[in-house]
Amino acid sequence: MNRIDRLFGILLLLQTKKYVTADQIADRFEISVRTVYRDIKALAEQGIPISFEQPKGYYIVQGYFLPPVSFNSEEANALLIMERLVAGFADKSILNHYTNALNKVKAVLRNSQKEKLEFLNNNIKLQLPQSINNEFEYLSLLQNAISAQCIITIEYSNNSKETSKREVEAIGLIFYAFNWHLIGWCHLRKEYRDFRVSRIVKVCQTDLPFRKTAHMPLSEYMKMLPVNY
Repeated sequence: MNRIDRLFGILLLLQTKKYVTADQIADRFEISVRTVYRDIKALAEQGIPISFEQPKGYYIVQGYFLPPVSFNSEEANALLIMERLVAGFADKSILNHYTNALNKVKAVLRNSQKEKLEFLNNNIKLQLPQSINNEFEYLSLLQNAISAQCIITIEYSNNSKETSKREVEAIGLIFYAFNWHLIGWCHLRKEYRDFRVSRIVKVCQTDLPFRKTAHMPLSEYMKMLPVNY
């Protein structure tokens, strides 16, 4: 990667995260930390408002906006094939948001790129096991509940088709055994529970903050699952 591409890549990375450390930048672009310092200085000299907060890392001052960029054909093709995977492995809510985002990408493509993308779209197929059935549309709402750390109420149907109402503090989503699973603290059971999303009948976000003061990291819960990551 030449330096111009790397500088642009660092700028995009800074825009995708609240803070980025020099070590994270060095690992991402396979450069030394000393080179990171030089690149950050070069971006600042071009008027990019980059600041630093110890020990969190570099960040772009709020209010800076990078204008839309053009996509090359390979990048657009990669997004197109991801749409197939999203349709197969996510749910209706995520597919809807992804399709809207992809349409914004298509809007900035050249006409020749749009024609090639449409041709490619008609010639990519994805065959999935019958066990995958993501006809629900809760993932987007669950994502919001996790990031906002707000309590949700769910109606959940167990293996015996018995439905119960739960008040849950959602800490994460995991895809394993060809199903999406919501991991959260269940106030009814007073413990962390694994809810298969396809068995959730109804979800309501309460906007009430978590009552439990500290939660287990999702990575720790994953160690208890009968699968390898």
